[in-house]
Amino acid sequence: MNAYDITIIGSGPGGYVAALRCAQLGMKTALIEKYDTLGGTCLNVGCIPSKALLDSSEHYHNAIHNFKEHGIDVKDVQANITQMIQRKSDVVSQTCAGVKFLMDKNKIEVIHGLGSFVDKNTIKITANDGSETNITSKNIIIATGSKPNFFPGMEPDKKRIITSTEALVMKEIPKRMLVIGGGVIGLELGSVYGRLGTEIEVIEFNSSILPTMDAALGKELTKVLKKEGFKFHFESKVQKVENKGNHVVLTALNKKGETVTLEADYCLVAVGRKPFTAGLNLEAAGVKVTDRGQIDVNDHLQTNVPNIYAIGDVVRGAMLAHKAEEEGVFVAETIAGQKPHINYNLIPGVVYTWPEVAAVGKTEEQLKAEGVEYKVGSFPIKALGRARASMDTAGLVKVIADSKTDEVLGVHMIAPRAADLIMEAVVAMEYRASAEDIARICHPHPTYSEAVKEAALAATDNRALHV
Repeated sequence: MNAYDITIIGSGPGGYVAALRCAQLGMKTALIEKYDTLGGTCLNVGCIPSKALLDSSEHYHNAIHNFKEHGIDVKDVQANITQMIQRKSDVVSQTCAGVKFLMDKNKIEVIHGLGSFVDKNTIKITANDGSETNITSKNIIIATGSKPNFFPGMEPDKKRIITSTEALVMKEIPKRMLVIGGGVIGLELGSVYGRLGTEIEVIEFNSSILPTMDAALGKELTKVLKKEGFKFHFESKVQKVENKGNHVVLTALNKKGETVTLEADYCLVAVGRKPFTAGLNLEAAGVKVTDRGQIDVNDHLQTNVPNIYAIGDVVRGAMLAHKAEEEGVFVAETIAGQKPHINYNLIPGVVYTWPEVAAVGKTEEQLKAEGVEYKVGSFPIKALGRARASMDTAGLVKVIADSKTDEVLGVHMIAPRAADLIMEAVVAMEYRASAEDIARICHPHPTYSEAVKEAALAATDNRALHV
């Protein structure tokens, strides 16, 4: 029986990064993955493929709508969904192969099969051919991720009623698509097909899209998406979705209690994700699970069984790849006797629509609820010379600071390349910078980053210069 210092179950961003750090720290490391490729949901059917399709659809959208203004004349532009899906698959294959290379380079033993607990130190691995192997490990990290969620009445059939997984392998560009859920997944994949000409209708239970982010972001993105042809049904509760063979029919109750019926070619169910622990046989190891299906962990990401840890989507907190990566490193270093830290308030969130949406820290709504006195500075993207040059003028940057100390408490933006711009705020807040600290840093011109400086100036005695 093979014995290891550490075994990680699941090879998504949390699992494979944990394995890398454990190997760096000198541990004999094994990584168990039930699928043939490494990388988990993120690399195979999540972050990476969706961004590949978002980029392809954005190029097409620009060719149709913006090239002429730039002096580029093109004729007979067509969207080839088959080629887009193929390019996406190539990107996924290259990225997954890169993870395999890193495992080999760091001498991490990769074992393919379904891992399940025999006891707290023993894992049984069942291969695809049914053969079984047992290994032992001093410590174990559970990193099995999540799967698409759904509620009664909207059960996916993976044909016409689909999840994000099926939306990444479509064989046609739908004429119409319903999207249940106005969160990150629904808006990103809705954007992919909306740019390609699909009529998108979003059904959202809350009163706005991106309900967990600062209200200003959802409000601004709604304006942008409406201009692109999106239709929204807010405060609507889906009753049922039916596959009628060549189309779907959705019935919902609107905020007035009236029944609304919608039809489309497909319905994308995008109401979040739920922890995936099926097949782990956690009971055999004595690991406790919460009533929400999450693995219960303490502040060290340690379960009630001291040598077993859990990270990523199977534990509390935001379901983000980079959050899982940080937790993977955190656990590896904790086991090695180091003293790592994670500030969950400073884990940024990003939505890869265009313009992108990004945020870190507290929202206005949270600060109001907590009774914190704050001040706000906001700056419109359209006031930037760089934005006018690129024809990307929608959006804003919003800086929230403590009204007494001027410490930055939150930064929220919808802007071109917001996914990259947000890191200025993360670094600043990690070092507890004030709004004036950011405002006094020289930002290059012309850039989108100037909007961060201007918003910080606006939060500091309303000193914004270019508005």
